[in-house]
Amino acid sequence: MDSTSALRMTTGRVRFLNRSNGGVPKTPVAEARVTRDGLEGDRQRHREFHGGPMRALCLYAMERIAALQAEGHPIAPGTVGENVTVEGVRWEHVVPGVRLRVGEVELEVTAFAAPCKTIRHSFAEHEFTRISEKLHPGWSRVYTRVLVEGTIREGDSVAIVEPA
Repeated sequence: MDSTSALRMTTGRVRFLNRSNGGVPKTPVAEARVTRDGLEGDRQRHREFHGGPMRALCLYAMERIAALQAEGHPIAPGTVGENVTVEGVRWEHVVPGVRLRVGEVELEVTAFAAPCKTIRHSFAEHEFTRISEKLHPGWSRVYTRVLVEGTIREGDSVAIVEPA
């Protein structure tokens, strides 16, 4: 089996959908419509850093959250601002250029999400750089753009459909 086939077999599920009226934490909802501008009902306070078509959705892995909790960090789904918390996807393969099918929605990873001080309360001693891609490769959240709009529901499948 080649590496492309291995990537396509990586399938998980949506564990949480999260949104807020601006800022963190984002709170869970059972389903939400996704447009090219992001998750309906979700707002960002600092649009120069968050949101917009190239940062429409922020994704993070439940496995990374659980590992950070095991390190003693008070992180929980939605507290670092991710819209979609996924589970069962090989997070090390979720990098810029990769396309994901999330339920009926198709996304393309555009960038790693740089952590900022607004998420500091999710980390012991406010060490929010614990999820910096530059300092800790493989631990960052990712931003995506929306290629195919639709509705995402908690429990929907998540699959990598194209490698970087």
